[in-house]
Amino acid sequence: MRGSRQVAADAQLERDGTPQYWSVRSKSLVGCLSMNLKLLRTFGLTFLFVLSCATPTLAHDMEFVDILVVLKADETYQIDLSIDVDALAVSPAAEHDAAQVAGALRAMSAEDLDAALERARRTVRRRVWVRFDGVKQSPDITFPYYGDRASPEVETVPTVLGNTARLSGSIPAGSVEFTIATSAVFPTLHLTIVEEATGGGAKHIVTRGGYCPPYRLNSPPQTPDSLQVAADYAILGFQHILPLGLDHILFVVGLFLLSIKMRPLLWQITAFTIAHSVTLALSMYDVISLPTRLVESLIALSIVLVAVENLLTTQLKPRRVALVFGFGLLHGLGFATVLRELGLPSSEFVTALITFNIGVEFGQLTVVSLCLLTVGWFRQNTQYRKFVVIPASAMICVVAMYWLVQRALLGG
Repeated sequence: MRGSRQVAADAQLERDGTPQYWSVRSKSLVGCLSMNLKLLRTFGLTFLFVLSCATPTLAHDMEFVDILVVLKADETYQIDLSIDVDALAVSPAAEHDAAQVAGALRAMSAEDLDAALERARRTVRRRVWVRFDGVKQSPDITFPYYGDRASPEVETVPTVLGNTARLSGSIPAGSVEFTIATSAVFPTLHLTIVEEATGGGAKHIVTRGGYCPPYRLNSPPQTPDSLQVAADYAILGFQHILPLGLDHILFVVGLFLLSIKMRPLLWQITAFTIAHSVTLALSMYDVISLPTRLVESLIALSIVLVAVENLLTTQLKPRRVALVFGFGLLHGLGFATVLRELGLPSSEFVTALITFNIGVEFGQLTVVSLCLLTVGWFRQNTQYRKFVVIPASAMICVVAMYWLVQRALLGG
Protein backbone atom coordinates (compact mmCIF):
# COMPACT_ATOMS: atom_id res chain seq x y z
CA MET A 1 0.00 0.00 0.00
CA ARG A 2 1.46 3.27 -1.08
CA GLY A 3 2.09 6.06 1.43
CA SER A 4 0.43 9.44 1.35
CA ARG A 5 3.66 11.14 0.08
CA GLN A 6 3.77 8.93 -2.99
CA VAL A 7 0.10 9.53 -3.66
CA ALA A 8 0.69 13.29 -3.46
CA ALA A 9 3.63 12.99 -5.84
CA ASP A 10 1.53 11.03 -8.35
CA ALA A 11 -1.17 13.66 -8.13
CA GLN A 12 1.42 16.38 -8.86
CA LEU A 13 2.62 14.40 -11.88
CA GLU A 14 -0.91 14.01 -13.22
CA ARG A 15 -1.50 17.76 -12.89
CA ASP A 16 1.58 19.14 -14.66
CA GLY A 17 3.54 16.13 -15.85
CA THR A 18 6.61 17.01 -13.71
CA PRO A 19 7.80 14.79 -10.84
CA GLN A 20 8.24 16.79 -7.66
CA TYR A 21 11.78 15.57 -7.01
CA TRP A 22 12.80 16.61 -10.57
CA SER A 23 11.41 20.11 -10.06
CA VAL A 24 13.59 20.64 -6.98
CA ARG A 25 16.63 19.13 -8.68
CA SER A 26 16.21 21.26 -11.81
CA LYS A 27 16.09 24.43 -9.72
CA SER A 28 19.37 23.40 -8.08
CA LEU A 29 20.99 22.73 -11.45
CA VAL A 30 19.79 26.03 -12.87
CA GLY A 31 21.19 27.89 -9.87
CA CYS A 32 24.55 26.14 -10.16
CA LEU A 33 24.71 26.78 -13.90
CA SER A 34 23.84 30.43 -13.40
CA MET A 35 26.64 30.84 -10.84
CA ASN A 36 29.17 29.14 -13.10
CA LEU A 37 28.17 31.22 -16.11
CA LYS A 38 28.62 34.39 -14.09
CA LEU A 39 32.06 33.20 -13.02
CA LEU A 40 32.99 32.32 -16.60
CA ARG A 41 31.78 35.68 -17.83
CA THR A 42 33.89 37.46 -15.20
CA PHE A 43 37.00 35.58 -16.23
CA GLY A 44 36.24 36.05 -19.89
CA LEU A 45 35.92 39.81 -19.58
CA THR A 46 39.04 40.00 -17.45
CA PHE A 47 41.21 38.13 -19.90
CA LEU A 48 39.75 39.85 -22.92
CA PHE A 49 40.87 43.05 -21.26
CA VAL A 50 44.30 41.50 -20.75
CA LEU A 51 44.40 40.52 -24.41
CA SER A 52 43.50 44.04 -25.46
CA CYS A 53 46.41 45.31 -23.37
CA ALA A 54 48.88 42.96 -25.05
CA THR A 55 51.13 45.17 -27.10
CA PRO A 56 53.95 44.32 -29.45
CA THR A 57 56.54 46.04 -27.31
CA LEU A 58 59.06 44.12 -25.25
CA ALA A 59 57.75 43.27 -21.82
CA HIS A 60 60.61 44.85 -19.92
CA ASP A 61 60.73 48.17 -21.69
CA MET A 62 60.00 50.63 -18.89
CA GLU A 63 59.27 54.30 -19.50
CA PHE A 64 61.67 56.83 -18.06
CA VAL A 65 61.91 60.59 -18.10
CA ASP A 66 65.40 62.07 -17.91
CA ILE A 67 65.70 65.33 -16.00
CA LEU A 68 68.97 67.30 -16.00
CA VAL A 69 69.14 70.12 -13.45
CA VAL A 70 72.02 72.59 -13.80
CA LEU A 71 72.45 75.04 -10.93
CA LYS A 72 74.63 77.66 -12.60
CA ALA A 73 77.41 79.75 -11.16
CA ASP A 74 75.57 82.95 -12.14
CA GLU A 75 72.78 81.99 -9.68
CA THR A 76 70.32 80.83 -12.31
CA TYR A 77 69.01 77.36 -12.95
CA GLN A 78 68.23 75.36 -16.09
CA ILE A 79 66.16 72.17 -16.07
CA ASP A 80 65.89 70.04 -19.20
CA LEU A 81 63.00 67.60 -19.16
CA SER A 82 63.00 64.84 -21.80
CA ILE A 83 59.37 64.56 -22.86
CA ASP A 84 57.22 64.35 -25.98
CA VAL A 85 56.41 68.04 -26.40
CA ASP A 86 54.34 67.38 -29.54
CA ALA A 87 51.96 65.19 -27.53
CA LEU A 88 51.69 67.82 -24.79
CA ALA A 89 50.76 70.43 -27.38
CA VAL A 90 48.12 68.33 -29.12
CA SER A 91 46.52 66.25 -26.36
CA PRO A 92 48.42 65.67 -23.10
CA ALA A 93 45.95 63.07 -21.82
CA ALA A 94 46.06 60.71 -24.80
CA GLU A 95 48.60 58.52 -26.56
CA HIS A 96 49.18 59.09 -30.25
CA ASP A 97 51.50 57.95 -32.98
CA ALA A 98 54.46 60.37 -33.14
CA ALA A 99 54.27 60.76 -36.91
CA GLN A 100 50.53 61.53 -36.81
CA VAL A 101 50.98 64.13 -34.07
CA ALA A 102 53.85 65.78 -35.97
CA GLY A 103 51.71 65.84 -39.11
CA ALA A 104 48.84 67.48 -37.23
CA LEU A 105 51.16 70.19 -35.89
CA ARG A 106 52.62 70.92 -39.33
CA ALA A 107 49.11 71.34 -40.71
CA MET A 108 48.21 73.98 -38.11
CA SER A 109 48.02 77.66 -38.86
CA ALA A 110 50.50 79.97 -37.08
CA GLU A 111 47.78 81.05 -34.67
CA ASP A 112 46.77 77.47 -33.83
CA LEU A 113 50.40 76.45 -33.39
CA ASP A 114 50.97 79.30 -30.92
CA ALA A 115 47.92 78.09 -28.97
CA ALA A 116 49.31 74.54 -28.99
CA LEU A 117 52.66 75.78 -27.67
CA GLU A 118 50.92 77.63 -24.86
CA ARG A 119 48.94 74.47 -24.03
CA ALA A 120 52.22 72.54 -23.73
CA ARG A 121 53.68 75.23 -21.44
CA ARG A 122 50.62 75.15 -19.18
CA THR A 123 50.82 71.38 -18.96
CA VAL A 124 54.49 71.42 -17.96
CA ARG A 125 53.86 74.21 -15.43
CA ARG A 126 51.01 72.22 -13.82
CA ARG A 127 52.91 68.94 -13.66
CA VAL A 128 56.44 69.96 -12.71
CA TRP A 129 57.15 71.74 -9.43
CA VAL A 130 60.43 73.51 -8.71
CA ARG A 131 61.10 74.75 -5.18
CA PHE A 132 63.89 76.54 -3.35
CA ASP A 133 63.61 76.30 0.43
CA GLY A 134 60.07 75.02 -0.01
CA VAL A 135 58.91 78.05 -2.04
CA LYS A 136 57.39 77.13 -5.39
CA GLN A 137 59.00 78.84 -8.38
CA SER A 138 57.47 80.03 -11.67
CA PRO A 139 60.12 79.18 -14.25
CA ASP A 140 60.15 80.28 -17.87
CA ILE A 141 59.30 77.33 -20.13
CA THR A 142 60.79 77.01 -23.60
CA PHE A 143 61.30 74.24 -26.14
CA PRO A 144 64.90 74.63 -27.33
CA TYR A 145 64.70 72.22 -30.25
CA TYR A 146 61.54 73.67 -31.76
CA GLY A 147 62.29 74.44 -35.40
CA ASP A 148 65.81 72.98 -35.24
CA ARG A 149 65.81 70.64 -38.23
CA ALA A 150 69.41 69.57 -37.51
CA SER A 151 68.59 68.43 -34.00
CA PRO A 152 69.29 64.73 -33.29
CA GLU A 153 65.83 64.59 -31.72
CA VAL A 154 64.25 65.37 -35.10
CA GLU A 155 66.40 62.76 -36.82
CA THR A 156 65.43 59.90 -34.49
CA VAL A 157 61.73 60.61 -33.82
CA PRO A 158 59.23 62.51 -36.00
CA THR A 159 58.70 65.73 -34.07
CA VAL A 160 57.97 69.41 -34.64
CA LEU A 161 58.50 70.84 -31.16
CA GLY A 162 61.25 68.46 -30.08
CA ASN A 163 61.50 66.18 -27.07
CA THR A 164 62.89 68.65 -24.54
CA ALA A 165 61.06 71.09 -22.30
CA ARG A 166 63.41 73.59 -20.65
CA LEU A 167 62.56 75.32 -17.37
CA SER A 168 64.77 78.22 -16.34
CA GLY A 169 64.87 81.01 -13.80
CA SER A 170 66.87 82.70 -11.05
CA ILE A 171 67.92 81.04 -7.82
CA PRO A 172 66.53 83.13 -4.93
CA ALA A 173 69.29 84.80 -2.91
CA GLY A 174 70.33 82.87 0.19
CA SER A 175 68.65 79.64 -0.90
CA VAL A 176 69.78 76.51 0.94
CA GLU A 177 67.74 73.63 -0.53
CA PHE A 178 66.45 72.71 -3.97
CA THR A 179 63.69 70.20 -4.71
CA ILE A 180 61.85 69.11 -7.85
CA ALA A 181 58.80 66.90 -8.22
CA THR A 182 56.42 65.79 -10.95
CA SER A 183 52.83 64.64 -10.98
CA ALA A 184 51.96 60.93 -11.10
CA VAL A 185 51.29 61.09 -14.84
CA PHE A 186 55.05 60.99 -15.37
CA PRO A 187 56.79 57.60 -15.25
CA THR A 188 59.97 56.91 -13.28
CA LEU A 189 62.44 59.80 -13.33
CA HIS A 190 66.18 59.68 -13.95
CA LEU A 191 67.21 62.83 -12.13
CA THR A 192 70.70 64.34 -12.42
CA ILE A 193 71.66 67.51 -10.52
CA VAL A 194 74.84 69.44 -11.39
CA GLU A 195 76.03 72.45 -9.37
CA GLU A 196 78.56 74.46 -11.36
CA ALA A 197 79.93 76.62 -8.55
CA THR A 198 81.05 73.75 -6.32
CA GLY A 199 81.31 70.84 -8.72
CA GLY A 200 78.77 69.08 -6.55
CA GLY A 201 75.72 67.19 -7.66
CA ALA A 202 73.54 64.14 -7.16
CA LYS A 203 71.72 61.41 -9.04
CA HIS A 204 68.37 59.92 -8.08
CA ILE A 205 65.76 57.50 -9.31
CA VAL A 206 62.38 59.02 -8.46
CA THR A 207 59.35 56.75 -8.58
CA ARG A 208 56.08 57.80 -10.18
CA GLY A 209 54.56 60.72 -8.30
CA GLY A 210 57.43 60.82 -5.81
CA TYR A 211 59.63 63.65 -4.55
CA CYS A 212 63.39 63.69 -4.89
CA PRO A 213 65.38 64.15 -1.68
CA PRO A 214 66.21 67.82 -1.06
CA TYR A 215 69.51 68.90 -2.57
CA ARG A 216 71.60 71.22 -0.36
CA LEU A 217 73.19 74.00 -2.34
CA ASN A 218 76.91 74.79 -2.05
CA SER A 219 77.71 71.30 -0.86
CA PRO A 220 80.10 68.58 -2.10
CA PRO A 221 78.80 65.69 -4.28
CA GLN A 222 76.06 63.86 -2.41
CA THR A 223 75.80 60.09 -2.10
CA PRO A 224 72.37 58.43 -2.03
CA ASP A 225 70.81 57.71 1.34
CA SER A 226 70.60 53.95 2.00
CA LEU A 227 67.02 54.00 3.26
CA GLN A 228 65.87 56.17 0.36
CA VAL A 229 67.56 53.85 -2.16
CA ALA A 230 65.97 50.81 -0.50
CA ALA A 231 62.50 52.36 -0.56
CA ASP A 232 62.80 53.58 -4.16
CA TYR A 233 64.02 50.29 -5.59
CA ALA A 234 61.51 48.23 -3.63
CA ILE A 235 58.72 50.35 -5.12
CA LEU A 236 60.24 50.02 -8.59
CA GLY A 237 60.41 46.23 -8.19
CA PHE A 238 56.78 46.09 -7.13
CA GLN A 239 55.70 48.34 -10.00
CA HIS A 240 57.52 46.12 -12.47
CA ILE A 241 55.03 43.40 -11.53
CA LEU A 242 51.97 45.54 -10.80
CA PRO A 243 50.93 47.15 -13.02
CA LEU A 244 53.75 47.03 -15.59
CA GLY A 245 54.71 43.34 -15.71
CA LEU A 246 51.81 41.82 -17.60
CA ASP A 247 53.89 38.82 -18.71
CA HIS A 248 54.97 38.07 -15.13
CA ILE A 249 51.39 38.49 -13.94
CA LEU A 250 50.11 35.92 -16.44
CA PHE A 251 52.94 33.51 -15.56
CA VAL A 252 52.05 33.66 -11.84
CA VAL A 253 48.33 33.33 -12.62
CA GLY A 254 49.16 30.27 -14.72
CA LEU A 255 50.96 28.71 -11.74
CA PHE A 256 48.01 29.53 -9.51
CA LEU A 257 45.36 27.99 -11.75
CA LEU A 258 46.60 24.38 -11.58
CA SER A 259 47.48 24.51 -7.88
CA ILE A 260 44.28 23.75 -6.00
CA LYS A 261 46.20 23.44 -2.72
CA MET A 262 48.46 26.13 -1.27
CA ARG A 263 51.49 23.94 -0.57
CA PRO A 264 52.24 23.02 -4.22
CA LEU A 265 51.68 26.65 -5.20
CA LEU A 266 54.14 27.86 -2.59
CA TRP A 267 56.71 25.32 -3.80
CA GLN A 268 56.40 26.70 -7.32
CA ILE A 269 56.57 30.34 -6.21
CA THR A 270 59.63 29.55 -4.08
CA ALA A 271 61.39 27.79 -6.98
CA PHE A 272 60.58 30.70 -9.28
CA THR A 273 61.85 33.22 -6.71
CA ILE A 274 65.15 31.44 -6.09
CA ALA A 275 65.77 31.01 -9.80
CA HIS A 276 65.13 34.57 -10.90
CA SER A 277 67.08 35.92 -7.90
CA VAL A 278 70.12 33.93 -9.00
CA THR A 279 70.12 35.06 -12.63
CA LEU A 280 69.23 38.63 -11.68
CA ALA A 281 72.32 38.84 -9.47
CA LEU A 282 74.60 37.03 -11.94
CA SER A 283 73.47 39.24 -14.79
CA MET A 284 73.94 42.47 -12.83
CA TYR A 285 77.51 41.36 -11.97
CA ASP A 286 78.12 40.62 -15.69
CA VAL A 287 78.58 36.90 -15.10
CA ILE A 288 75.84 35.94 -17.56
CA SER A 289 74.19 37.78 -20.41
CA LEU A 290 71.84 36.92 -23.26
CA PRO A 291 70.35 39.08 -26.05
CA THR A 292 67.26 40.91 -24.84
CA ARG A 293 65.15 39.76 -27.78
CA LEU A 294 65.98 36.11 -27.07
CA VAL A 295 65.22 36.48 -23.36
CA GLU A 296 61.87 38.17 -23.99
CA SER A 297 60.88 35.54 -26.56
CA LEU A 298 61.74 32.70 -24.17
CA ILE A 299 59.75 34.36 -21.38
CA ALA A 300 56.70 34.44 -23.67
CA LEU A 301 57.33 30.78 -24.53
CA SER A 302 57.47 29.89 -20.83
CA ILE A 303 54.00 31.37 -20.33
CA VAL A 304 52.68 29.40 -23.31
CA LEU A 305 54.08 26.14 -21.93
CA VAL A 306 52.63 26.71 -18.45
CA ALA A 307 49.21 27.49 -19.95
CA VAL A 308 49.35 24.44 -22.26
CA GLU A 309 50.26 22.17 -19.35
CA ASN A 310 47.29 23.55 -17.43
CA LEU A 311 45.07 22.51 -20.36
CA LEU A 312 46.54 19.03 -20.81
CA THR A 313 46.85 17.81 -17.24
CA THR A 314 44.60 17.79 -14.20
CA GLN A 315 47.29 17.15 -11.58
CA LEU A 316 50.56 18.77 -10.66
CA LYS A 317 53.55 16.61 -11.46
CA PRO A 318 56.89 16.81 -9.57
CA ARG A 319 58.56 17.99 -12.78
CA ARG A 320 56.47 21.14 -12.67
CA VAL A 321 58.64 22.62 -9.90
CA ALA A 322 61.81 21.92 -11.91
CA LEU A 323 60.18 23.45 -14.99
CA VAL A 324 59.18 26.56 -13.07
CA PHE A 325 62.73 26.86 -11.72
CA GLY A 326 64.07 26.83 -15.27
CA PHE A 327 61.56 29.45 -16.35
CA GLY A 328 62.51 31.54 -13.32
CA LEU A 329 66.08 31.70 -14.62
CA LEU A 330 64.76 33.33 -17.79
CA HIS A 331 62.55 35.79 -15.95
CA GLY A 332 65.54 36.82 -13.82
CA LEU A 333 67.37 37.88 -16.98
CA GLY A 334 64.30 39.92 -17.88
CA PHE A 335 64.38 41.67 -14.50
CA ALA A 336 68.06 42.41 -15.07
CA THR A 337 67.17 44.23 -18.29
CA VAL A 338 65.01 46.62 -16.26
CA LEU A 339 67.67 47.20 -13.64
CA ARG A 340 70.25 47.98 -16.31
CA GLU A 341 67.92 50.60 -17.75
CA LEU A 342 67.29 52.03 -14.29
CA GLY A 343 70.93 51.99 -13.29
CA LEU A 344 72.12 51.11 -9.82
CA PRO A 345 73.93 53.60 -7.55
CA SER A 346 77.52 52.37 -7.20
CA SER A 347 77.60 53.23 -3.48
CA GLU A 348 74.38 51.28 -2.80
CA PHE A 349 74.59 48.61 -5.49
CA VAL A 350 73.78 45.63 -3.25
CA THR A 351 71.03 47.48 -1.39
CA ALA A 352 69.30 48.47 -4.61
CA LEU A 353 69.65 44.96 -6.06
CA ILE A 354 68.20 43.23 -2.99
CA THR A 355 65.33 45.66 -2.42
CA PHE A 356 64.33 45.62 -6.09
CA ASN A 357 64.07 41.83 -5.81
CA ILE A 358 62.04 42.17 -2.61
CA GLY A 359 59.67 44.52 -4.40
CA VAL A 360 59.26 41.95 -7.18
CA GLU A 361 58.39 39.27 -4.60
CA PHE A 362 55.75 41.45 -2.98
CA GLY A 363 54.30 42.08 -6.42
CA GLN A 364 54.08 38.35 -7.13
CA LEU A 365 52.49 37.64 -3.75
CA THR A 366 49.98 40.40 -4.41
CA VAL A 367 49.02 38.71 -7.70
CA VAL A 368 48.50 35.40 -5.86
CA SER A 369 46.43 37.18 -3.18
CA LEU A 370 44.22 38.79 -5.82
CA CYS A 371 43.69 35.39 -7.44
CA LEU A 372 42.69 33.91 -4.09
CA LEU A 373 40.26 36.74 -3.47
CA THR A 374 38.74 36.28 -6.92
CA VAL A 375 38.32 32.50 -7.16
CA GLY A 376 39.84 31.06 -3.99
CA TRP A 377 36.39 30.25 -2.66
CA PHE A 378 35.64 28.21 -5.80
CA ARG A 379 38.84 26.14 -6.06
CA GLN A 380 37.45 23.05 -4.34
CA ASN A 381 34.34 22.98 -6.50
CA THR A 382 34.18 20.12 -9.01
CA GLN A 383 33.43 22.65 -11.76
CA TYR A 384 36.56 24.72 -11.03
CA ARG A 385 38.61 23.19 -13.84
CA LYS A 386 35.82 23.42 -16.38
CA PHE A 387 34.80 27.00 -15.68
CA VAL A 388 38.06 28.57 -14.48
CA VAL A 389 41.24 26.65 -15.26
CA ILE A 390 40.49 25.75 -18.89
CA PRO A 391 39.11 29.09 -20.17
CA ALA A 392 41.63 31.18 -18.21
CA SER A 393 44.58 29.05 -19.32
CA ALA A 394 43.40 29.15 -22.92
CA MET A 395 43.23 32.94 -22.85
CA ILE A 396 46.68 33.17 -21.24
CA CYS A 397 48.01 30.88 -23.96
CA VAL A 398 46.57 33.09 -26.71
CA VAL A 399 48.08 36.26 -25.24
CA ALA A 400 51.49 34.63 -24.71
CA MET A 401 51.55 33.19 -28.23
CA TYR A 402 50.81 36.67 -29.56
CA TRP A 403 53.79 38.01 -27.59
CA LEU A 404 55.98 35.14 -28.77
CA VAL A 405 55.29 35.92 -32.43
CA GLN A 406 55.81 39.65 -31.89
CA ARG A 407 59.09 39.25 -30.02
CA ALA A 408 60.66 36.35 -31.90
CA LEU A 409 59.55 36.97 -35.48
CA LEU A 410 58.65 40.64 -35.70
CA GLY A 411 61.18 42.01 -33.29
CA GLY A 412 58.54 43.91 -31.30
